[in-house]
Amino acid sequence: MTEYGRGPGSEPWHPEDPLYGDDGWEGQQAHVGQQSPYGGQPQHYPQQSQQSQQQYGEWGQHPQGGYDQQQYAYYDEQGQLQYTDGYGQQQYDQQYVGHAPPQYQQGGWDATGTHGHVPYAADPGDPYGQQPVAYGGEQPDFYGTEDAYPPPEPPGRRRPEPEPQPEPAVEEEEEQHPFFTGADDDDDGEDDDPKGRRGGGRGKDAKGGKGAKKRRNGCACLVVLLVFGGGLGTVGYFGYQMYKDRFGQAPDYAGDGTSETVTVQIPKGALGSDIGRKLKEAGVVKSVDAFVAAQSQNPDGKTIQAGAYVLNKEMSAASAVQLMLDPKSKANVVVTPGERAAAVYAALDKKLGLSSGTTKKVAKTELKSLALPSYANTNSKIMDPLEGFLYPGTYPAAKGMKPDAILKQMVAAAKEEYANYDLAAQAKKYDLDNPLQVITVASLVQAEGKTHDDFRKMAEVVYNRLKSTNTETNRLLQFDSTFNYLKGTSNIHISESEINSNKDPYNTYTQKGLPPGPIGNPGEDALKAALNPTDDGWIYFVATDGKNNTEFAKTYAEFQQLKDKFNANSGN
Repeated sequence: MTEYGRGPGSEPWHPEDPLYGDDGWEGQQAHVGQQSPYGGQPQHYPQQSQQSQQQYGEWGQHPQGGYDQQQYAYYDEQGQLQYTDGYGQQQYDQQYVGHAPPQYQQGGWDATGTHGHVPYAADPGDPYGQQPVAYGGEQPDFYGTEDAYPPPEPPGRRRPEPEPQPEPAVEEEEEQHPFFTGADDDDDGEDDDPKGRRGGGRGKDAKGGKGAKKRRNGCACLVVLLVFGGGLGTVGYFGYQMYKDRFGQAPDYAGDGTSETVTVQIPKGALGSDIGRKLKEAGVVKSVDAFVAAQSQNPDGKTIQAGAYVLNKEMSAASAVQLMLDPKSKANVVVTPGERAAAVYAALDKKLGLSSGTTKKVAKTELKSLALPSYANTNSKIMDPLEGFLYPGTYPAAKGMKPDAILKQMVAAAKEEYANYDLAAQAKKYDLDNPLQVITVASLVQAEGKTHDDFRKMAEVVYNRLKSTNTETNRLLQFDSTFNYLKGTSNIHISESEINSNKDPYNTYTQKGLPPGPIGNPGEDALKAALNPTDDGWIYFVATDGKNNTEFAKTYAEFQQLKDKFNANSGN
């Protein structure tokens, strides 16, 4: 078969061939189209099919004798239009082997070849897509079928090859710890990628391998869980047995103990183990664990309070818990609101087993060691510097304890409570000289008020009588409580002759203003009332029933009516 090339030694077709490219065969057709009477639009001639078959035969071979001596137009490498007849001296690109060169005739192009042109749909963006293309002989036409493969486009118009699309991502399972996923296990060789990459296969075998690994991992996970579960169960079982053996067989005494007693002081906030440790150190119980177990088994065991307890030695833990719940075992001293210091001293002497007057003597000699606040001892006429600073509450007091240590705890409690109020500022607010006078007013409110509702009214009575503008009592408080404090009594029936004849600083019937210091140890309610009195104009009061019913008046005439009511109730 005759092969048409560009001449002897010509190279095969190349994309940069000037006859095929931006300025090659198709590019020059655009120029020819400009000279064509058809405006450059491609024309199709059905008669070319028969002519091509006659001239070239079945396989596109040119018959002997050459072409029909017609002239053919072509463009040389410089883009100049040339003509040749027959075979001519110019060869065609081997891309057109078996194809007849196009013939330019009047009225348009003509081409001879092995068969006619077969038009096909052009790319909408290709201006040359309508150019006719001839094929040789009866070679099969694959255009329009699945086997079609479009000829390459010129380099200037060639579209970039599509980038390779990534393989569809295989849905990965949720990431798990390598221990459970088996990521560290060696896979079978058939699952390995030839290049050493793991999991390179994506087909059924690969999926099957992955599923197999999942099954193996699942089995491994189950085994691990069983091992861990069994281990934990074993540890829990033996741990429980050890706990049971330890607490069930804790060393313990039997019975209620010996006749020898000991005092144990339990601090505030102590836990069961803390209490058990204190008791063990004192020889009351044999072990801390025995006490903790007994306390937890007693329904009221958690209600054991802080304080001092008198207990027997070598008691069973259960007996110790039961005795500590009995108020008789407590070795405490209780300071009630309004109680005088003298009464506190007497209670301590009794609790500590000391002779009468011992604690009062210690209070005087050890005064500086009790850490009173600086404003406490500001008046040399004060009967007892500790008055007002033995704060109401419950304090451990058992035999063997020193009284000064207990007094020190009471003073510390008073300082802590008073620190919650700005007593210096409160003193200025109510025209008082110092914080000690604020505590003194609170002690008067506590002593004269019979009920909680009386306290604020009583505080107003005190402040109104202390005013310089008071013309009703001329700044005299006239409180029986101050005279009773002076005498150490609690008598409400005092004769006027006795009161008027006494000139002691604590006798408010004869001495204007406040007494030198507090007349008792006020509680929280009385202190708050002294800092927040009523403002109703109260200036008189009378306990009309002689006990708890206190009534108030604003004028002297109203006071006389209340006094008559008191006399009637008391039989005077």
